Amino acid sequence: MRAQLDEQSVISANAQFWEQMLAFKLEPVPMAEVFCVGTRHLLGSVEFSGMWKGRIEVLIDEGLALSATAAMLMQPIDTVGQGDTLDATKEIANMIAGVIKSSLPRPCTMTVPESMVETNGCCHPQRTEDTLAVGFRHADGDLMVRVSEHS
Repeated sequence: MRAQLDEQSVISANAQFWEQMLAFKLEPVPMAEVFCVGTRHLLGSVEFSGMWKGRIEVLIDEGLALSATAAMLMQPIDTVGQGDTLDATKEIANMIAGVIKSSLPRPCTMTVPESMVETNGCCHPQRTEDTLAVGFRHADGDLMVRVSEHS
């Protein structure tokens, strides 16, 4: 990865959202060969262009997405619908990507976030030449923040 971005930068960006906005404590998973997110999860993503080109993705286990959405909306979890979790996932991706953006070369612009429900588990190496993926654990489910640089 050519950008000056490391595991600690992603951990800090993630903590800034989860701890300050929702008072959720997510524990970073020590670097390993591969990290997996559950079969049914939500994917939020933001694309970047400019001096740095790439994509930041947030993959959230469904249970954690429901808990986070309920906290964001200040509603009971049983009143949260799929549309709500998709919107919350977009916002989570947007907030984390916005913090990471401050570490990227300028000028750099980001797109409006997108989200979708994924029904296949996702496993990814935590470090490749062009991607950094950091895993997190919470009682309600796992989360992965994946930063991919495009040449």
